Amino acid sequence: MFTLKRALVLLFIPAFIGSGLAEETWYTTTSPSRDGIGKIYMGREISHVMGHLGAGWLERGTRETEERTDLLVNNLDLKPTDVVADIGAGTGYFSFRMSPLVPDGKILAVDIQKEMLDIITRRKGDGWSNIETVLGAIDDPQLPDNTVDLILIVDAYHEFSHPREMGEVMVKALKPGGRIALVEYRKEDRWVPIKELHKMTEKQAKKEMAALGLEWIETKDVLPQQHLMFFQKPLE
Repeated sequence: MFTLKRALVLLFIPAFIGSGLAEETWYTTTSPSRDGIGKIYMGREISHVMGHLGAGWLERGTRETEERTDLLVNNLDLKPTDVVADIGAGTGYFSFRMSPLVPDGKILAVDIQKEMLDIITRRKGDGWSNIETVLGAIDDPQLPDNTVDLILIVDAYHEFSHPREMGEVMVKALKPGGRIALVEYRKEDRWVPIKELHKMTEKQAKKEMAALGLEWIETKDVLPQQHLMFFQKPLE
């Protein structure tokens, strides 16, 4: 029977959804672990963010040898005209390495810490004209819709405090058929010398990207410690 009470419930459902309260079901909370923030997304506790004071670690001289960052960049399959968003760009380590590969495109170096972007600006000086810095927010990388060919996220996704919101906006920013290259230390390998919350399994990554409507394309097993996973936005 259609009662007045039922009518009121139906009336308020759209307002509830539109208010953002429904999104709270994406996350649960728990007592924070040593390296986490106590916020759980799809069974995974989100880790603390590495601040700008750790910039030196990103630019350490042994990084290319330890992580084979040269192989990472060479396996992105970039085209000269590509627009690439380096999300969680930090000091611009990958932005500067990708820049020569997209001479007719551009690199959007995105970070939520202005101090990191200032480092990139100082490093590029008057050169590197195809690198642009973008100050993002914790839930929005501030990228226009349907403008990006590739989003690169290296060892940063596990730190996103709002992975669902960030993910949905990133998907909007991708062109139809655009890709996300997600790089995370392999949690399946206990010998990888990284804190547990700063690692991710391939299974977990696939689950979270599928929730955004992205299709897994491939995982390239070319890096000594990290997964290099590719996900694609459907063609419209």
